[in-house]
Amino acid sequence: MYYNGKLIRLRPPEADDVPLFVRWLSNPELRYYVTIRYISEALERQWFEGLVPTTGGAAPDRLHFVIETLEGAQSIGVVGLDGINWRDRNAEFGIIVGEPDFWGKGFGSDALRAILDVGFCWFNLHRIFLYVVAENTRAIRAYEKCGFQHEGRLREAVFIDGAYHDLLLMSILAPEFIKTP
Repeated sequence: MYYNGKLIRLRPPEADDVPLFVRWLSNPELRYYVTIRYISEALERQWFEGLVPTTGGAAPDRLHFVIETLEGAQSIGVVGLDGINWRDRNAEFGIIVGEPDFWGKGFGSDALRAILDVGFCWFNLHRIFLYVVAENTRAIRAYEKCGFQHEGRLREAVFIDGAYHDLLLMSILAPEFIKTP
């Protein structure tokens, strides 16, 4: 199952992608704003294996995709919805654009719009939310541009490089996404 944006394609992750995930998450510049603190190939394989539902016919509680460029089909990141609550129709958004050459060029925003389309239009979710480190201004601008609203601040919620940092809680509702160009 593939979902296309203007610059990217979302495809299901494969076991062969795990070393890529490890490489991306090993980049200190990227990891600064990611709440994952310890990474190994074994941990990533365990995460990957958890993506496959273990109960037959049960609705998944998470959906993850590899972000590929439309031109050249280069894998550049991963995006997903976690903790899907089917009763209340909400989920937590997460993204990693792992290839630095693709940072700040619209690929992450395009992947964000594509996963919002999947969540709202294909899976009938009502609310998608995220947490972002307050100093991650580039990501915050991208989320605002896609229609996310600020909901709150979790003071000193994460410990990064010897200091506590605030997390911002942001969300977007289905009707807000539909209005977003």
